[in-house]
Amino acid sequence: MKTNKIIYWISTSIMCLVFLLSAGMYLFNYERASGFFVHLGFPTWLIYPLAILKIAAVIAILTKKSKFLKELAYAGFLFDAILALAAHTIAGDGESMLSVIAVVSIIVSWIYDRKVFIV
Repeated sequence: MKTNKIIYWISTSIMCLVFLLSAGMYLFNYERASGFFVHLGFPTWLIYPLAILKIAAVIAILTKKSKFLKELAYAGFLFDAILALAAHTIAGDGESMLSVIAVVSIIVSWIYDRKVFIV
């Protein structure tokens, strides 16, 4: 059981760190984020709502107040990371490694959330 908790917290920490760092960049370095969005073909009006949703999803996962919101947050993170991976791959900019790390950490965190907290 202890190993499962360690794996859960490491993967969840990596996942939350990736999404909080991206939300922070969206909020505090709008010009850079805007450049990324334009380069990848996404509208820039998505930047602020996406940042807010990423922060809210991290809170939902870490607090575990609502199972529905937690599952919604995991799904949103997975969709976001897969779309980011596809966008970076199609753009050919070589920036897809963080998306791969995000996808793997989301999947591992989700699996071990069930092993640790749902008995």
